[in-house]
Amino acid sequence: MCGYAMAPGAATVANLLYTTIGTGLCISSANAINQWIEVPYDAQMLRTRNRVLGRRQLSSFHAFSFGVLTGTTGVALLATMVNPLTAALGAANVLLYTAVYTPMKRASIANTWAGAVVGAIPPMMGWAAVTNGLEPGAWVLGGILYAWQFPHFNALAWNLRADYSKAGYRMMSVTDPKLNARVSLRYSLAMIPLSLSLPLLDITTWLFAVDSTIVNAALIWGAVKFWRNSNEKTSRQLFFGSIIHLPVLLALMMVHKTNSTSTEEEEE
Repeated sequence: MCGYAMAPGAATVANLLYTTIGTGLCISSANAINQWIEVPYDAQMLRTRNRVLGRRQLSSFHAFSFGVLTGTTGVALLATMVNPLTAALGAANVLLYTAVYTPMKRASIANTWAGAVVGAIPPMMGWAAVTNGLEPGAWVLGGILYAWQFPHFNALAWNLRADYSKAGYRMMSVTDPKLNARVSLRYSLAMIPLSLSLPLLDITTWLFAVDSTIVNAALIWGAVKFWRNSNEKTSRQLFFGSIIHLPVLLALMMVHKTNSTSTEEEEE
C-alpha cells in the first residue's frame, strides 16, 4: 500500500482495493504452501510446532488446496483488474517463496538473501499497480524493504538459532553468528543511501532526508550494539526496534511525498 501511495499517476480506491486483495491472496498462498512443505520441520521448533498442520487440525490436502486456490485467484484478480505486470510480480513472489526460499532454507545460508527478495517485491507491486511500470522509485522502495529485512530477521534468528539448528535449517545465526551480526549492520547502514535516493529522485522532499536519517540512525545504533555483542538483549532490542522503524520510515516517506498522485487531476 505504501508503494501504491508513493507512485506517481492516477490512483483510485477500486484499484487500490483490487491490488491489496490480490496481493493478500498471493501472500496467503505462499504462506500456506510453505507450511504444507515444512510440516515435519515445524513440528521440531518451539516457535512453529503449534501451527494448525502440526497439530493436525487441518489436512495437508486442505492446506495445499487452499494455497493453490488463493494463489490462482490472487494472480487472476491482479491480471484482470489491475495489470499484467503486477500479476506477474505476484506470481513470481509465490514461486520464489515456495520453490526457492523454502527448500533453500535447509541447503544454504543464501536463503536469507532469497527471502529478502520476496519481502522487497510487494511495494514494487503497489507501485506497478499505479504506473504499470517499474520506474527507479519502485526499485528504491524494493531496496529499502530488502535491506530492512536483514537486521529484522537476523536479530530474530539469533534467539531462535537452537530451534533452527534442531530442524536442520541453514541460517547465519546457526552456521556463523558473527556473519549474522555483520550482515545486520551492513544492511542497516545501507538504509541511509537508499532513503536519501528518494529526494534525489524528487519522490520526496529533502525534509525526508533529515527525518529518515534520524530514524535510520536509531536502527543502525541497534545493529551496532548487536554487532559488538550479540546476546538475547541486543537481539531483542534490534528486532523490536526494526518493527517500529519500518512503519515510521514509510509514514514519513508518504508525508514528505512530492510527486502527484493523480495525473487525471493535472489534466483537468
